Amino acid sequence: MENKVILLVEDNPDDEELTIRTLKKNNILNDVVVVRDGSEALDYLFCRAKYSDRDIQVMPVIVMLDLKLPKISGLEVLKNIRSNKITRLLPVVILTSSDEEKDLIESYQLGANSYVRKPVDFSQFQDAVKQLAMYWLLLNQSPPVSGP
Repeated sequence: MENKVILLVEDNPDDEELTIRTLKKNNILNDVVVVRDGSEALDYLFCRAKYSDRDIQVMPVIVMLDLKLPKISGLEVLKNIRSNKITRLLPVVILTSSDEEKDLIESYQLGANSYVRKPVDFSQFQDAVKQLAMYWLLLNQSPPVSGP
């Protein structure tokens, strides 16, 4: 079976490390590509700049997207994902510390598949990441990737 890639869009090194450690601890051995701002996320997804050699047909099985990002916000990233036929159906989970209702509403209006607030508590954060990964990687059936 192919190794399904997880795209983690996260600018906080502590949250990045905790997410990756939680995945490994739960035997989720998928490759995790980490990008640290919205611009880099779009470069990865659309095979631009340093990702220009990446195969656009190999899309992540899930994008875990923070909202409060440098350069381009998570909401703008989501808008770009949904406006392109290649990435339009890509599962996107908002994983954020934002507790602003407007972020929640706008995320769903722009086509987020899920919105999860990052728990402040260490063990709750680990549990949330574990459950997200188990659902999106093992239970969910994603649509096929569209061609360019």
